[in-house]
Amino acid sequence: MKITVLGMGYVGLSNAILLSQSNEVIGIDVVSEKVNLINNKKSPLKDDYIINYLKNKNLNFVAKTSGKDDYADSDLVILALPTNYDEKEEFFDTHFLDDAIKEIKEIRNNLPILIKSTIPIGYTREKNEEYKSNNIYFSPEFLREGKALYDSLHPSRIIVSENGGFEKEIARLYKSEALNNPKVLLMKSDEAESVKLFANTYLAMRVSFFNELDTFAIAKGLDSKNIIEGISEDPRIGNYYNNPSFGYGGYCLPKDTRQLYANYKEIPNALFKPIIESNEVRKEFIAKDIMTYKPKQIGIYRLVMKKGSDNFRKSAIFDIIEILKKENVDLIIYEPTVDSDEFEGLKVINNLEEFKEADIIIANRISDDLKDIEEKVYSRDIFTRD
Repeated sequence: MKITVLGMGYVGLSNAILLSQSNEVIGIDVVSEKVNLINNKKSPLKDDYIINYLKNKNLNFVAKTSGKDDYADSDLVILALPTNYDEKEEFFDTHFLDDAIKEIKEIRNNLPILIKSTIPIGYTREKNEEYKSNNIYFSPEFLREGKALYDSLHPSRIIVSENGGFEKEIARLYKSEALNNPKVLLMKSDEAESVKLFANTYLAMRVSFFNELDTFAIAKGLDSKNIIEGISEDPRIGNYYNNPSFGYGGYCLPKDTRQLYANYKEIPNALFKPIIESNEVRKEFIAKDIMTYKPKQIGIYRLVMKKGSDNFRKSAIFDIIEILKKENVDLIIYEPTVDSDEFEGLKVINNLEEFKEADIIIANRISDDLKDIEEKVYSRDIFTRD
């Protein structure tokens, strides 16, 4: 089977590599530097499995900057394009998807299209209605940044929207490459889209729950770790996804929670808005707690969203920085991925020893780099400390 994949971010690239083990795959991205790296068997992303598979596996995979010439003889096109949340419209910005679908339909109307991007509930159905077709499908991804290909090889489940019958072939494609034996779930496109948003909103709620627990413990002089361990031994709750942080961030959870809440207009609800608000309250509390130490200079250790990542889109630390900017305090940054002496008006010091001279170092996640100054590191990363 020949498959064209649009978008070489974590989702698109991991899908392309996964499927190119047994199929001919064309990866499309407008960034020529990314395309050149892929064609030279180098990963443009920080992901150990992607790096290893590109370098060492025999993949039938070529990257290009345009897919127009490949639509004519492709058996499937996968869209893994960005859908940022538009704060003004209170909806995902789907214009990249809209443009891609329009282009594909103009070239070859009967070519099956699989959407992997996160989209508003109802989008797939509306697109099929718009083009009077039944060959646009949706399949949600549940991938962790930095472990995207590993998660693609070991999917927790495979979900594909039902429509014109090709959904079974799509499910077979993915299940045949899985190293585990995932359950396949076929459902309406609106239901598949809902799964993605509800799953991520639940994860955001869980993060917010343990963060608010940690806020309570700080305020009352209690040990968060003891409380969390006591709660997490309950098998109904589980000992996972319970490490406090400065707040949930990244590309998915903030926008997906807001999109789900937007879909609830005129539907009774009381839970989802507080999840969003809780995250903002947590960041305000963290900044206020940092200032109780009366620092004159604060070091921001890493801007990345999480450990093992090279991406700091929508990282929670940025909101902490914005709050701290309002205080009469000097802020400096340590971020090796920033090749500059300045970032958004703040001084970048990538000499670690010089950076450590700050009065207090704040770190969303603890690193061995900071062990020698642990006494002045501010972090709520409870379970990494030991």
